[in-house]
Amino acid sequence: MTTAADDLRKALAAEEGGRRWLRRLAWFGSFAVVVAAGLAWRAAHRPPPPAKYVTATVAVGDVIEKVQATGAVQPLLQVNVGAQVNGRVTRVDVDFNSVVKKGDVLAEIDPTLYGAQVTQSRANLDAQRAQLESVKASLETARVAYERAQKLYQQNLASKADVDNAKGQFDVATANVASSSAAIGATRAMLSQSETNIGFTKIYSPVDGIVVTRTIDPGATVVASFQSPVLFVIAQDLRKMRVLADIDEADVGKLREKMDAEAVVDAFPGETFHGVVQQVRFSPNNVQGVVTYSAVVEVENPEEKLRPGMTATVTIRTREAKGVLRIPNAALRYKPTPPQGPDGKPVPAPPEAALGKGQGRVHVLLNDKPGEEKEEVRLISVGVTDGIDTELLDHALAPGAKIVTDELDEKKKKGVF
Repeated sequence: MTTAADDLRKALAAEEGGRRWLRRLAWFGSFAVVVAAGLAWRAAHRPPPPAKYVTATVAVGDVIEKVQATGAVQPLLQVNVGAQVNGRVTRVDVDFNSVVKKGDVLAEIDPTLYGAQVTQSRANLDAQRAQLESVKASLETARVAYERAQKLYQQNLASKADVDNAKGQFDVATANVASSSAAIGATRAMLSQSETNIGFTKIYSPVDGIVVTRTIDPGATVVASFQSPVLFVIAQDLRKMRVLADIDEADVGKLREKMDAEAVVDAFPGETFHGVVQQVRFSPNNVQGVVTYSAVVEVENPEEKLRPGMTATVTIRTREAKGVLRIPNAALRYKPTPPQGPDGKPVPAPPEAALGKGQGRVHVLLNDKPGEEKEEVRLISVGVTDGIDTELLDHALAPGAKIVTDELDEKKKKGVF
């Protein structure tokens, strides 16, 4: 039989148990609220999905088409000076970098042998002249004898044989005079040649300029029997140079005369030399199957920094468009990744229509919100390109329009999901 004390204890125990459960429920409720708040905060602050495309915008700017080539720097006029006679060099009056004027003596060959030839030719000429006077006297004697024989024959005082004999001697004397006159002409020509050779012993500068090469020293022997040896190379004016640039056959059709050009050399980094295309030669250069054409680019060199033989890189402006709409070439090259098929392999896209001359294909981004991107293919008309950007000829795209240049989803690009 329970007592009042036992009932009180049971009542107190029941009340304590109810409070414990209330505390547990409160704790679980608080925990649930914290978790829900955390999930709500995380959902509110979740980063947006990554963008699917790499994009660029249609911009306004300049597009300049250029052709680059390398070539050797040369003077506009470079003269090879040689010797026309043989002999030992007795004197050299110029050296490398010597400034010369037209008619200046560059070197001299020993004239002794040629002087002796001149003396001998003059003596022969004098002897031929004396011989001519002798045969002229004989001719006069033969003429008088012939006339006398004719008169005597008319008077029947001489025979026909005497007349014929006199005529024969007269004809021989006439021929001797002609022969002596011809011999004098030949001797006079030999004298002129010897005097000319004397003049050739002095080597003169044919132009105003600077000596860039000298290949002879005093005491050396020059032999000019078959081909005139090059003793000096003279550049006429180093303030104007030319570059023989090797233009690739794929670019030669873009070049025209009078196009602006720029040249740079390793000796002067950061410095540009301005020039003009003067000629595009038709003659091809074929080196190991690579065909190029030489373009002659005249370059200003007022400070004479450019030197013959330097290797120059020439940039020629072939076409340019200023203040036009332009798009990056990457947008014209972009092709979307084909979608995945049921077998996990990419589904080949249907063939695209062929592009006409001056046409391009771009993918315009209509919605750029991450995860909801939408793009559209458009055909556009294109013009000048500089290798990085291309001119947009029509107004199918407005400035600032976004166009796709690449994809960021690497798994899709690789066909892996």
